[in-house]
Amino acid sequence: MKWLRILLYPIVPIYFCVTWLRNRFFDWGLKTTTTFKTPVICVGNLSVGGTGKTPMIEYLIRVLEGDYAMATLSRGYKRKTEGFQLAHEDTTAAMIGDEPFQFFNKFGQSVAVAVDRDRVHGIRQLLQLDPAPELILLDDAFQHRNVKAGFHIMLTTYANPFFKDIVLPTGDLREPRSGYKRADVIVVTKCPASLNTAMKTAYIKAIQPLAHQHVFFSSIVYSETVFSKDNNKPLSHLSTFTLVTGIANAKPLVAFLQAKNLQFEHLNYKDHHDFTPNDIAVLETKETILTTEKDFMRLQHYSNLKPKLFYLPITVQIDDAALFNTLLKWYCSTQH
Repeated sequence: MKWLRILLYPIVPIYFCVTWLRNRFFDWGLKTTTTFKTPVICVGNLSVGGTGKTPMIEYLIRVLEGDYAMATLSRGYKRKTEGFQLAHEDTTAAMIGDEPFQFFNKFGQSVAVAVDRDRVHGIRQLLQLDPAPELILLDDAFQHRNVKAGFHIMLTTYANPFFKDIVLPTGDLREPRSGYKRADVIVVTKCPASLNTAMKTAYIKAIQPLAHQHVFFSSIVYSETVFSKDNNKPLSHLSTFTLVTGIANAKPLVAFLQAKNLQFEHLNYKDHHDFTPNDIAVLETKETILTTEKDFMRLQHYSNLKPKLFYLPITVQIDDAALFNTLLKWYCSTQH
């Protein structure tokens, strides 16, 4: 794959020009942008791969759910359905996608969870609900400029920041680096425990935030408890197990478990992996399985896996969370 990316380098200028021109068309008003009276917060990134959008959406829900009736709107990547879908009690991960199904499992009683590739259409459908949401969270929509969100949160990982990257297909950026200028808040995610003031200062200098932009740093906090469909137990009580991951980057999770001196084998699948019957047959031979919450959403439906299937939740910890939360609430309050 690395050599293929190098061979495709001549395509980089073409991709750069196409995506740059597309953004300019929106900036110049040559492509249509729809604005809604209902406040819309967009969470996204410039790069492909996992930057932590799902735990960030969950963080926003926890901060704001007591103040507003909310809805989340995602594309529903790799789902088996088309068009607008609103999650309900009979919804499965295959119908709306892994991450939206995770939102629904956690917050479905208080947050409307929907998917639609056409974000404008999806928002219009949500606003027809009774009661209609007072706030909409757009998941992975930084490049979906057909909707003019009122507040943009752009994520970039500490290990692979956007300012050190180039566009596809050789790099990981979906659009040129200059796209960061559309953000109101930039969050450097998955920061190491060793992060200090000097390191933060260097990153902020490299980002070169505009006058109106705020830069925050966040880290992943892993739970000390693992959960199954009907049970939970301390992570330390797992003597030996099989770790199953289908995420963009499993290295931080592996490092966390290794630091605990836990004994495990690792079955590492690609992001959003569709588990085949052969995959399930292999997993059925394992004594205990630990997986991510996203992968658990799909694997929990296999009856032979239920008794031995556990997931490890994660949450986001934001440096200077008080200011971050204040900015969120200030935006929402000015729109009502």
